[in-house]
Amino acid sequence: MSETPRPPAAPRPPSLLRNPISLAGGAVAVISTAVGLPLMAADLFSHRTNPYLGILIYLTLPMVAMAGVGVLVLGAFWERARRRRRPDAPAHRWPRVDLNNPRHQVGVVGALSALIVMGVLLSITGYRAYHFTESVQFCGLVCHQVMKPEYTAYQHSPHARVACTQCHVGPGASWYVRSKLSGLYQVYAVTTGRYPRPIPSPVKNLRPAQETCEQCHWPAKFFGAQQKTFTHYLADEQNSPWQIQMLLKIGGGDPAVGAPTGIHWHMNIKNDIYYVASDEQRETIPWVRVADRDGHVREYMSTEQPLSPEQLAKATMRRMDCLDCHNRPSHVFRPPDRAVEEAFEAGRLDRSLPYLKREAIRLLSQEYVSDAEASAALLKGLAEFYQREYPERVREQGVAIQQATAELQRIYARNFFPEMRTDWRVHPNHVGHLNAQGCFRCHDGLHKSRDGTVLTKDCAACHTILAQGPPEEVAQARLEAQPFRHPVDVGVDVTEFKCSECHTGTSGL
Repeated sequence: MSETPRPPAAPRPPSLLRNPISLAGGAVAVISTAVGLPLMAADLFSHRTNPYLGILIYLTLPMVAMAGVGVLVLGAFWERARRRRRPDAPAHRWPRVDLNNPRHQVGVVGALSALIVMGVLLSITGYRAYHFTESVQFCGLVCHQVMKPEYTAYQHSPHARVACTQCHVGPGASWYVRSKLSGLYQVYAVTTGRYPRPIPSPVKNLRPAQETCEQCHWPAKFFGAQQKTFTHYLADEQNSPWQIQMLLKIGGGDPAVGAPTGIHWHMNIKNDIYYVASDEQRETIPWVRVADRDGHVREYMSTEQPLSPEQLAKATMRRMDCLDCHNRPSHVFRPPDRAVEEAFEAGRLDRSLPYLKREAIRLLSQEYVSDAEASAALLKGLAEFYQREYPERVREQGVAIQQATAELQRIYARNFFPEMRTDWRVHPNHVGHLNAQGCFRCHDGLHKSRDGTVLTKDCAACHTILAQGPPEEVAQARLEAQPFRHPVDVGVDVTEFKCSECHTGTSGL
């Protein structure tokens, strides 16, 4: 008995992926993946991270590959629509999968394997991309010209081993998303050249210090006082040293075991302090309110720059935290006088070179349009001064003069950035009150409450001077509280003025 012959099977239509668009998308996806995988492997086993290579591996190539896949799928839809428009186009049928068919088994296993491999690769890429965008290299080196001042200062700060994101973002998904949304505009600004010069400070919408700084620096655990010696150098021929030995009343403390005192009394341990600033940099503070835990509130208004009730009602009130005094914790731009003094103290500048502090400050404080111009001017200026005024020193201490020149160039490179118009004047440091108003923004003796209470201007509220003078005199001094003595007689009582009125960063003591 013969079998009835089966009708010939209808020819299968070609795959929807067989079109120019899908082929181009597939080629892009395959090529970017083929390039990215070896680079990813090399980066995973490398001990050093290159920020630009990281952008290529974890951001650019994955996005290109995903775009290629998207084009491939888009091409399939386009091909399907094209075939439907043809009158003789066969009816579209979804493929049938028969796991009893060996060919189908191979296809299913291959597809699942490909999906697993793709999922693993995307997981690794996403994980590495997340950590890469959180890295210091990404923050500081990707936008090199824009972030050069901040990144350079950060590298020489006490927080040089603390990642940028630990302060600027902190833990939690919400702040991470917020930072990335903000980063989108920053990418646009850098790409179009519309970023500000200098980068403005303080940073708006920065996460509260209680959620960042206080994860390591716990105000309730601060206590006591710290004895510290400050060494300065006069701008005279001998670059004479002048020391001030001081007891800093750090204070702080846990209210459960004692009354908080000292400088860290401000830190919301015992009191909530609010203020209104009349400028973007919070240099001028005309109004302050202090509320203790018992509900007592006292408001202080500046008699020099008072605010009207209408102005106060419209003003933005800020709760005081760490960053209102420690406003440059990781990005300090030192003024010329202090940078030179630190170099003297560290032995990087030879104090035996006459008038070195005065000349160094003069050269560093001039306006330059670029790093190259500054470097050339420092190289020429110091040599010319000693050649003109002390030719014998050039013969005897030529090496010391060359070393001093190199050190001044390093000081300039670390603290001055003409292309970004950034230096200590743009970002004043509020710790203390020597080169900026700092403490005197509130403690100027001009902030009074309605009952006549004045925010103290007494230096002894925060520190006590124990000894002062040349180092040999301080070494033999009897440590006891004493009034401040200025190293140079300027003919007036300097305690009646703010230090920053004379100490602008370009003057010697």
